[in-house]
Amino acid sequence: MRIVIKVGTSTLTHQTGSLNIRRVEKLCKVISDLKNMGNEIVLVSSGAIGMGVGKLALNEKPRDIPTKQAAAAVGQCELMYTYDKLFSEYHHTVAQILLTSADFDFDERQNNFQNTMARLLELGALPVINENDSVATDEIVIGDNDTLAAMVAVNVSANLLVLLSDINGLYTADPHTDPNARLIHKVTNIDENILSLAGDKGSKFSTGGMITKLRAAKIVTERGTDMIIASGEDPDVLYDIADNMEVGTRFYSNTK
Repeated sequence: MRIVIKVGTSTLTHQTGSLNIRRVEKLCKVISDLKNMGNEIVLVSSGAIGMGVGKLALNEKPRDIPTKQAAAAVGQCELMYTYDKLFSEYHHTVAQILLTSADFDFDERQNNFQNTMARLLELGALPVINENDSVATDEIVIGDNDTLAAMVAVNVSANLLVLLSDINGLYTADPHTDPNARLIHKVTNIDENILSLAGDKGSKFSTGGMITKLRAAKIVTERGTDMIIASGEDPDVLYDIADNMEVGTRFYSNTK
């Protein structure tokens, strides 16, 4: 299978913004094992700004563009150093790709991206993708990595998009406040009723929330790719997903 896996800031870092070393090490181990099974993996990784916040000892995620860009520049170095080190231990080569919306909006740039990704996967590399937050402005920003992951999945013709988050999936109500909230395991149609279940807040260092995940699901399911939202607390969940077990919430492609 060709699988795009998106990991959110809350999965990669502690609440302080510093790297969650144990979880990231396990994530890289599991992804390496999935590649060893013959799967093609593309990793869309948040965390650059969050890690930059931690390394720069800022108290919270910056609100102004220059500080966001500075934090992203610092954090992206830390993020890729970590991925390169950990994946190399399992004999996998990573490739960094930083994107803005212009890479999808203009045909020539989109074709270049698709060709690069195709060749990287042919060569057995593991592409690690993030938004180019250190240069992105309002005009070229994608906005959140759920949307970025969906756009990547569509452009590489992925079989599956997996969003690892700090929640198990889509619930009938907010599980943090409603004890009767039930996890929805299958969604075959993303209508207004489904969209109305989304909250509008992410974690302290993340961007978006459930609404961005539902929008991502709409993008990929309309183009033939299934999507799963699952908790990233234990990366072993990826084994269950690869084995086609019922995990989190699965959004089924409209073309199936």
